[in-house]
Amino acid sequence: MVTDSRHITQEQGLVDAHAASDARSQPSESSRAAIWRPALVLLGLFTILCGFVYPVVVTGIAQTVFPKKANGSLIERDGKIVGSSLIGQSFTEPSYFWGRGSATGPFAYNAGSSSGSNLGPTNPALAEAVRGRIDALRAADPDNKAPIPVDLVTASSSGLDPHISPAAAYYQVGRVARLRGLPEGSVRSLVEQHVEGRALGILGERHVNVLELNLALDQMAGGAPREPAIAGTVHSQSSP
Repeated sequence: MVTDSRHITQEQGLVDAHAASDARSQPSESSRAAIWRPALVLLGLFTILCGFVYPVVVTGIAQTVFPKKANGSLIERDGKIVGSSLIGQSFTEPSYFWGRGSATGPFAYNAGSSSGSNLGPTNPALAEAVRGRIDALRAADPDNKAPIPVDLVTASSSGLDPHISPAAAYYQVGRVARLRGLPEGSVRSLVEQHVEGRALGILGERHVNVLELNLALDQMAGGAPREPAIAGTVHSQSSP
């Protein structure tokens, strides 16, 4: 009987110990509040800071320090937005300077579908597209026997490149001057004025913004002859 009593007492002690342990493992209402309160406070604080304060501050600084770039580097003519200096436009009229080809779809220089052709150097479609671009340039200026700069027959990986090399711009000077009835020297000088240098003097290559050059050309010639350089008059012409 003594042994049974001791055994029952030990079992009861184990049960009490487990019950006490379970009680300690269950957080009280006050401890739960102590855990959730700072978490909710931090969530609300960082939501206000990162979701409201930070965007307002950054937007305010951008609109104050460099508003043109903050708004998309838009270009206006006669009070109308005609494009962006960051997005190329397709010019196919020989009286304008032509930019690089574009492989975006469903039309060239589609800013909503930036892409390259993804054609490899051994792909026949690439060679065919390049030949087509060469033929178009030769047909537009048959007397020009100079080597065609490579950027006039290929497209950038984005399909949106607004620039061409100075060599590509100078290659087209004779054609544009003849069709516009302008002195070739004046058109060449206009190109020189629009040649932009390397970023920070070391990054990238010298380049010419085609849209800005054509807008200046219209101004020099007293207006667009047939194909105005304005947004919405983008002609589809793809190239690799």
